Amino acid sequence: MKKIVVLTGAGISAESGIQTFRDADGLWEGHDVMSVASPEGFAANPELVLDFYNQRRKQLLEVLPNKAHYNLVELEKHFNVEIVTQNVDDLHERSGSKNVTHLHGELLKVRSSANEQNVLNWKKDLFLGDLCAKKSQLRPHIVWFGEMVPMLDKAIEITQKADILVIIGTSMQVYPAASLIDFVKTNTPIYFIDPIPYVSESNFNNLTIIKEVASSGTDKLLELLS
Repeated sequence: MKKIVVLTGAGISAESGIQTFRDADGLWEGHDVMSVASPEGFAANPELVLDFYNQRRKQLLEVLPNKAHYNLVELEKHFNVEIVTQNVDDLHERSGSKNVTHLHGELLKVRSSANEQNVLNWKKDLFLGDLCAKKSQLRPHIVWFGEMVPMLDKAIEITQKADILVIIGTSMQVYPAASLIDFVKTNTPIYFIDPIPYVSESNFNNLTIIKEVASSGTDKLLELLS
């Protein structure tokens, strides 16, 4: 069975109602990104950061997977599918995808500030004073700016084994996630689904651009791969 590796970004979740990471003005939900997505921001104002992610978590629990998520599950009937996502939502898992690697963490998990291996499932609000078993403050299980990306090596290993690479809803401009495309074998077929693609077919061998949003783009992908 051929192996399809799917790299997904904010564009696949946008149709579910989850806003993309940053607006054009560089703000995230009205906040400077570094104030809510960096260790320095958390140290300066932990209550602001916790409240920010509490709001994101509430929003996530109110939305549902969309057709693009379910189309990727459909692919599993015919291919060995692994998803590497930059998204922190759980919409891939809720739609039924079996193999999902989160590069940037998961919104429905928290971890100890003192031990990043101590990770807990978490669907309620998180407050200052919520502590791990060893009495350290819990924080969102999110990879913030300036932090290591612990799942990157696993993502590279997955990408290296791809027979087909599919990229959905990400500009592939943010590193280190953007570097993953460099690890596919030479001449691997690549399908790039985005209404405003940031690559051209001259950039890569075997590149097919599908200029569509994720739902209709994955409809076309299923037709092409069937």
